[in-house]
Amino acid sequence: MIRAGIDCGTNSIRLLVLGDNGEPLARRNTITRLGHGVDRTGAFDPERVAASIQVVRGYAEECRRLGVQVIRFGATSATRDATNREIFTTPVTRILGVAPEVIPGTEEAALSFRGAIGSLPGYERYGCVVVDLGGGSTEIVEGTGTAGSAYSMNVGSVRLTERWMTDALALSAAQREAVIADVTAALDEALQTVRLKDATRLVGVSGTIATVTAYALTLAGAQPTELQGVRLSLEEVLGASDALSRMSVSELGALAFIHPGRVGVTAVGALIWHTVVSRIVAECAARGHVIKEVTTSLNDILDGLTLTAVAPFSPGGDPA
Repeated sequence: MIRAGIDCGTNSIRLLVLGDNGEPLARRNTITRLGHGVDRTGAFDPERVAASIQVVRGYAEECRRLGVQVIRFGATSATRDATNREIFTTPVTRILGVAPEVIPGTEEAALSFRGAIGSLPGYERYGCVVVDLGGGSTEIVEGTGTAGSAYSMNVGSVRLTERWMTDALALSAAQREAVIADVTAALDEALQTVRLKDATRLVGVSGTIATVTAYALTLAGAQPTELQGVRLSLEEVLGASDALSRMSVSELGALAFIHPGRVGVTAVGALIWHTVVSRIVAECAARGHVIKEVTTSLNDILDGLTLTAVAPFSPGGDPA
């Protein structure tokens, strides 16, 4: 059966199509910034909605061409928060013949865990913490083989950039402190729920984390061409994320491996990742087990959505 999944996040909309034997037939990523302004207004911007709907139309056509039979559309943080979400979800239903699912944060975490750990051979035998650092939210989930306790934090690269970054200059000391304070407060709540007692592996997924990984490889003199499964020391992760978080938008834009649509949110995203990694490593050390490295996975909620797709793909179908 040919399956498709669409992950609609705050910053990007992504498509994955898997063939009968689970082989990838298509993997697409388009930055539309659907969640622009949602943290401030609580509602979608109609212009961003229109751009996002155009992307969904293109994905529907590709799914039709590839013979997709079942599909799952998951909408996450921005759609959870938007009071006018129907101006997006109703047209999407008409286009795909399948209603978008507004995925709760804990389910988002579980799907990310499934996608990430399933792509890392042998990791299912270890206690793992998976962090999905998105545009509007950041999910933390632990488990051995399958997802266990999880928490979704309302901090993400787009949300906190819009909240605290007022220009294209490097973050000021006050802005850095504000971002760190927001993330720390969210972690205080998250770690009351997420159990770290068995964690020996830390896995990061998201465009922000891939960007940090690419920069760390560049600093080490390597070409950042293959990021899946890359393992970096804590020093490499913290050094790269700190350096990126101190750059201006123009400096970040000069780095060839950063997508132009991600440049404006990379500094804050890198600072979030630095704060999260530092805290999780410290919490695990306090429990008697040391995490010495961080693994990057390019497989995440999108893979989890695709693998669990069951709704028939009916492009142009009746939303009723």
